[in-house]
Amino acid sequence: QVQLVESGGGSVQAGGSLRLSCVVSGYTVSSACMGWFRQAPGKEREGVATINGYTTFGDSVKGRFAISKDNVKNTLYLQMSNLKPEDTAMYYCAAAPRVTCSRGFVYWGQGTQVTVSS
Repeated sequence: QVQLVESGGGSVQAGGSLRLSCVVSGYTVSSACMGWFRQAPGKEREGVATINGYTTFGDSVKGRFAISKDNVKNTLYLQMSNLKPEDTAMYYCAAAPRVTCSRGFVYWGQGTQVTVSS
């Protein structure tokens, strides 16, 4: 059974930082396409960052967020700095086979809430 469990969310003031973690079981992070997504109430789900041999970032977070993997811990991370109120959202990690990543992510976590206040 594949499970992705996010943690590390919380409330922070603008300009602060957080590191989100996604512990994966039943799937190997090192051989997978991994990504972070977020969704705020009333808004569409937004891609934040992906890692699949290389990294990509959404324009709104580029230069502020970093994505990384720990293959030993089988964990995905999202380091967020200089947080802004518009970063407030539920953050989800996701996984897919590398060869089919462009077709969409197939495994999803339950999410962790990030709230950034002014």
